[in-house]
Amino acid sequence: MQPTVTAELVAQPADAEQPLLSYRDEATGERVDLTAQQVGAWAARSASLLRDGCGLGPGSRVAVLLPPHWRTAAVLLGAWASGLAVSFRPRATAGLPVLEPGGDRPFDAVLVTPQRQDDWLEDVPDATHRYLVGTGPGQLADVPLGWLDWSAEVLRHGEATPDHTAIHPSDPATADGTTYGQWGAIAQEYAKVLDLRAGDRLLVDAAEHEEPLKWLLAPLSAGASVVISANLDPARRDAIVAAERVTRVL
Repeated sequence: MQPTVTAELVAQPADAEQPLLSYRDEATGERVDLTAQQVGAWAARSASLLRDGCGLGPGSRVAVLLPPHWRTAAVLLGAWASGLAVSFRPRATAGLPVLEPGGDRPFDAVLVTPQRQDDWLEDVPDATHRYLVGTGPGQLADVPLGWLDWSAEVLRHGEATPDHTAIHPSDPATADGTTYGQWGAIAQEYAKVLDLRAGDRLLVDAAEHEEPLKWLLAPLSAGASVVISANLDPARRDAIVAAERVTRVL
């Protein structure tokens, strides 16, 4: 069967009791560990928010301006489980023109960190539904008029597994037209490049690798788990590798 990019990717860990996705902020000490079941639950909540809360579905377009983070994983997997086309915009592209079909028309939803939403250099696209996604613990203390706190809104939705039947491998998974089937194949090929296998644990420097292909899709497609390290001090890399039982470093 041809692989596709959906929340079903989280069903492939080698050990269901171990964290599939770990997030560490080396500056604040924050840590979040999520099993495959928990990642799937957050993805389902996110899918329900976009599908039932916003009325989005196949053909809808979502702009995502978020860093490598466990909430970003939930946002992306939820969007893809709903058949949406995602425009992922790394921080490194701030201020640059967006070259993709329909790039000049409003999106159906936009999800962005408060820092990027308030950055004069950032051209945050317009959208019908606008969410701020914090990268710290808890909910946001201050949300501007016209925006909603994703962390608060997503909790209004349940953890029921999203319906995948309306998604086809030929449907666009990203706003540039790359399909679900193509991204699934690309993820598996990149996992081979990284020599990732089931049971591997991949350490990712969040500041160096923003693209979801690297820190999310490739490792999950291979059955590997991920440790996302924000504010990583290179001098502590070896200690983190040992503490987390990392087998691969990106």
